[in-house]
Amino acid sequence: MAHFMDVHHGMQGITADQLHQAHQADLAIEKEENVHFERAWADPESGTVYCLSEGPSAEAVQRIHERSGHKADEIHEVPLSV
Repeated sequence: MAHFMDVHHGMQGITADQLHQAHQADLAIEKEENVHFERAWADPESGTVYCLSEGPSAEAVQRIHERSGHKADEIHEVPLSV
């Protein structure tokens, strides 16, 4: 499985509770695409949200995000990590 970092823009003012709810919405259906969302981070001031996931493809990650109501603006495969 590959790792992906996706980026969402335009989420100024997002709260910790809203970030948690969005992450939970992804977790609730992630298995349908064989994806696992590992973690999410947010900067409420800039409105940027980052999600780290593992899955078969960027398209599978995007399908989960779209279905849970928050399509990613960018998805980057992360081929190396330590």
